[in-house]
Amino acid sequence: MKILGIDYGRKKIGLATATSILAEPYQVVRYETIGEAIKKIRQVVEKEEIKKIVIGISEGQMGEETKRFAKILGKELGVTPEFQDESLSSFDARTLSIQAGTQRKKRREFEDAYAAAIMLQSYLESSSRQ
Repeated sequence: MKILGIDYGRKKIGLATATSILAEPYQVVRYETIGEAIKKIRQVVEKEEIKKIVIGISEGQMGEETKRFAKILGKELGVTPEFQDESLSSFDARTLSIQAGTQRKKRREFEDAYAAAIMLQSYLESSSRQ
């Protein structure tokens, strides 16, 4: 089953995919409106034949905003997204990219996709323990 991981942001959304026990960064979606973001995500879902969506959730105001986005996305795509704590995923993505020697421009360009992969990997690992 192919899973899509989403790291939601106000201007860009990181996407990652997994078909087994390993999550991989997929792409970063830049958008102006929620409708545009959902359209781009729908294209990925259809192209990659995604069966499950996992959205990283943080605390506070951004967490509430992410839940609203997930509700709209779920309704538009006819799927109920699952949530996974994404605390520190962006920080971890940045740290790992630096350690890997990724150039700053490329690192900033794909940071959200890396964060989505870290969050999705965490989801996969916690699901396998249950």
